[in-house]
Amino acid sequence: MQSCLMSSIFCMVLWLLNRQSKVYGRVALVILVFILGFAWNARYAENRLNHMLASDLEGIDLMIEGRVVALPQGNTSGAKFAFEVDDAISHGELIGHFPQQIYLSWQPPWRNPQDIPAVIPGQRWKFKVKLKRPYGSLNPHTFDFERWSFHQAFGASGSVRSGELLIEKDIGLTEFALAMEYQRWKLRNKIKRLLPVDARYGGVIAALVMGDQNAIDQADWRVFNITGIGHLISISGLHVTMLAGLGAGVASFLWRRKTLPLIIPVSKVAAVAGFLTAFIYAWLAGFQIPAQRTMYMVGVVAFALWSGRNPRSFDIWWWALAFVLLIDPMAAYTPGFWLSFGAVAAILYAMKDSGGLLGIPTGIELEMRWTDRIKQALLEACRVQAVVTIALLPLTLYWFYQVSIVSPLANAFAIPLVSYVVTPLAISGALLPEFIGKYCLLIAHVSIEYLAAALSGMADWPWSVALSHQPHWWALAIAVIGVVIAIRPGSIIDSWKSRLLGLALTSALLINPFETSITPGSFRASVLDIGQGTAVLIETTHKKLLYDTGPTQGKKDNAGQRIILPFLRGRGIDQVDRMVISHSDSDHIGGAATLLKEIRFESMIGSLPSTNPLLTNLSSRKIPSIPCRYGQYWVWDEVEFYIWHPHAETLFTPIQDGKPNEMSCVLEVRTQTTSFWLTGDVEKQGEADISSRLTQENLSALQNKELIFMAPHHGSKTSSSIELLNKLKPDQAFAQNGYRNRYGHPHPTVTARYEGLGIPFYQTPQTGAQIWTFHTQGGKVVDPVFWRYSGKRLWHRFPD
Repeated sequence: MQSCLMSSIFCMVLWLLNRQSKVYGRVALVILVFILGFAWNARYAENRLNHMLASDLEGIDLMIEGRVVALPQGNTSGAKFAFEVDDAISHGELIGHFPQQIYLSWQPPWRNPQDIPAVIPGQRWKFKVKLKRPYGSLNPHTFDFERWSFHQAFGASGSVRSGELLIEKDIGLTEFALAMEYQRWKLRNKIKRLLPVDARYGGVIAALVMGDQNAIDQADWRVFNITGIGHLISISGLHVTMLAGLGAGVASFLWRRKTLPLIIPVSKVAAVAGFLTAFIYAWLAGFQIPAQRTMYMVGVVAFALWSGRNPRSFDIWWWALAFVLLIDPMAAYTPGFWLSFGAVAAILYAMKDSGGLLGIPTGIELEMRWTDRIKQALLEACRVQAVVTIALLPLTLYWFYQVSIVSPLANAFAIPLVSYVVTPLAISGALLPEFIGKYCLLIAHVSIEYLAAALSGMADWPWSVALSHQPHWWALAIAVIGVVIAIRPGSIIDSWKSRLLGLALTSALLINPFETSITPGSFRASVLDIGQGTAVLIETTHKKLLYDTGPTQGKKDNAGQRIILPFLRGRGIDQVDRMVISHSDSDHIGGAATLLKEIRFESMIGSLPSTNPLLTNLSSRKIPSIPCRYGQYWVWDEVEFYIWHPHAETLFTPIQDGKPNEMSCVLEVRTQTTSFWLTGDVEKQGEADISSRLTQENLSALQNKELIFMAPHHGSKTSSSIELLNKLKPDQAFAQNGYRNRYGHPHPTVTARYEGLGIPFYQTPQTGAQIWTFHTQGGKVVDPVFWRYSGKRLWHRFPD
């Protein structure tokens, strides 16, 4: 940090010495700003890292006292919320160094379901908790909980065991942010109370009023994203601008009385009122980046008006960008930052001299007939929509791996309806007295219902969305050049050929080198960091196999939705040739139903009882499924697949004892140089059966091959028998298990067993996702890519 400050002082001196030279002065200024930015980011990161939970406090009972400081998610059946800690006690002693802010989950015991007390911003509580350092699964293309926790300044996360409410409302007069969170909670409760209990789109109304999107159903999000109107179901810059204009208009109307304009000009009062309105609404909206950006732009315009300046459009944009990054250096890691600033930058760039951009001379607008003005306005609105769609194409593919084809049509009627009908009614309903607000909210909800019905029909069109993959940096660079050419200002008619060339350059986004990176006889295994469960993707030259689909978490959350589907989407995979389900435990089959809705599967093989609902689901989709049995064998692209367990005569009847582990489908993937084993939850008896099948003839086929072995049952003490390990002699092993899971997997004796045999043992909580690539050439040594290594992150890319 000292070196950064010294460098900054040096650059400042250099700039002053060269102030007579504009060139040297500007270069020095750029260097100065860069170093100051680096120093500011370093200080920001240092503050965050200094407030992390100590490792020795993980997993033990703690007593903490503090306040709820943000709008909680959930309801009386379970809540998640930010908590500011004032005191923390362990074993009767006060803990000196403890995170200032943590993220807590309060769920009723599953053995004794009951409602939890209401959690409200500003309440002071005394909790008994178990905490852990911020940890989340780490996979390509999936949500990074650790980065989010770092961004939100959470030094720990954990669960509440019990709680005692100390003070119902503890908010100081100067605590503006906390007071706004309390008002947000009151607004959300008011919206819930005034709308009918069965109002499906109450969550959408809350999102439009205050930016709280947690109550929106995933099925509705799917429709909004496919139709490309997801940006409207939040606090967009247009909403803030609209309210700021309303505030400025009201102030202007009130100030035009008597001699008040002689004291302060009406325009200046209106500018201040507009900024204050934007400021308050941005905080009510949760201070989201699009709202921040608009608020700062309104503030820059107001300041320019008061100081007698006339800033250029991009000057306003640059100042807003500087303010956002100054307050929140992590903002650039969020999609909203790029989409919000990118859309505005594209409009400012493309719509220069908007009166003449369609070939209409700029000096005769006032002499045009009103019909011609309407026509020009409509044409320019269409061009703005086209500019935003084209400009955000690289960013949309990078963040979401899909592009809505119906987006222009859907936005054509969704933007005016949501922005000028639904949002004003929703905000009025939330702010006006209940006897009036109720009807405003009902009309807003009915409008959303009709809009959602139309959007659902459009989302069902087979061609409504184009799926792709996450583009590479070089593809993004080429596409950005193409976008600049395609949306540049000026007449479209006079430059349509070059604009088409620019659009053609954006096709680089669709190039996927992964499709041709696996040669015949080779394969790639992606061992996902799935938590306490299993999910492994096997890829050959032209085929793909998914072994298990991860665990479920609650009624609506599963690894298929959170991890596997984003991973497949980011890779551009929309078809899997075979699903293999090792057995019927929920941590292996949990994501299957979700994946079947989004990914096309050609077949399934698994160890499932005949009554399992997944088999019915597969049958309804006309996907063939067969039981998994020893002796089954197939070849894809010169890669061999062997089934080693269960026995060939196994009958898949309903299992009475609820422990289907011993029936796990054990799969070996074999090449000329490699043997890769996927073992499910097979235990001692199953391992003994496999050992008996490993005759000398079978073992001879495995000689001189690099053998990679999945530790059965996540490394439980009832598996990884010494007999099986001695027969297979794995060169490397891995386990998929949850961080600090309640089962204690992998068991210390199993870990010690692998270490004693000299077998490297990789665990996904430590490595993150493991990407193993097996080539037919280059020897048998395998060097996997880990997404987490010793606490450091690698660049998110696959090996060549």
